[in-house]
Amino acid sequence: MNSLDLFRDIEPQLEKVEQELVRAITTEISLLKEASVHLVKAGGKRLRPAFVLLSGSFYSSSLDGLIPLAVALELVHMATLVHDDVIDNSFTRRGQKTVKACWGNRVSLYSGNYILAKSLSLIAAYERPDIIDILATVSMKVCEGEIIQMLSCFDVGQGYKDYLRRIERKTALLMSLSCQTGALVGGAPADKVTVLRRFGYYLGMAFQITDDVLDFVASEEVLGKPVGSDIRQGIITLPALYALREGKDSQLLASILCSPERCKNEAEDAIDMVLSSGGIDYALKVACSYAEKARSLLKSLPDVPARNVLDRIAEFVVTRDF
Repeated sequence: MNSLDLFRDIEPQLEKVEQELVRAITTEISLLKEASVHLVKAGGKRLRPAFVLLSGSFYSSSLDGLIPLAVALELVHMATLVHDDVIDNSFTRRGQKTVKACWGNRVSLYSGNYILAKSLSLIAAYERPDIIDILATVSMKVCEGEIIQMLSCFDVGQGYKDYLRRIERKTALLMSLSCQTGALVGGAPADKVTVLRRFGYYLGMAFQITDDVLDFVASEEVLGKPVGSDIRQGIITLPALYALREGKDSQLLASILCSPERCKNEAEDAIDMVLSSGGIDYALKVACSYAEKARSLLKSLPDVPARNVLDRIAEFVVTRDF
């Protein structure tokens, strides 16, 4: 199963989203257009637009009114990726060259800002102060999450709760936002909006933990970026945290992970220690727990096709290999 199979029921709408993504970032400035379109064409899972459409479909018979919102939230996500690639000095993403690799830091930053501004323009057209307020709050927390991650690099004393708070801001809140605002625009009752918001949150937590596992175990060809990139940058994720506390080589691993130089030069050794510690199994167990929490929430929603699709997405998130 892959993401394309999951989204077959909303394929026409997602194709429209793809078209509108390119249209939204059209500009007469050729360099800016070229860099922005490059990011769109690099592809992606499009989970956030799918969440908007599916969450909105529980109480709305037409999805056309949800498409600008779906486009806007994917643009927000894309803007964060452009900026992340500058901060992380990343030259590949999804198997393609990053905007940074092709045009450098300055163009990347301006492109990210431009894409973010375009998303705000699309959302403003709804004339929904509640949605704007939710987006502003989440955007601030996402930025806080990135700062927290930066400050926690090479910190071997951080705990599990520190990690979970970090990925909440980094990933889960934007997925939660996609489900929540899709439900709001789709006319869902307040209690069902809450259910879908919580579903997106739990699924976002499961998604990021699985992403962090894949950084250790996926192939570079499948992952679309170098394996072990987190370790090399000093980002200590859940598998490594487990290894620091439970692994037989915990002291040696700590001495590597607290040193920027050793993280670069001894990354393979650190990865081997994490793999042998049981940290991968532990992290996957936590991811599955979050996914199950998400799936259990769906039982209180109307029995429409979208509910089954969201359930299958929850299963896919923790079993994927990319």
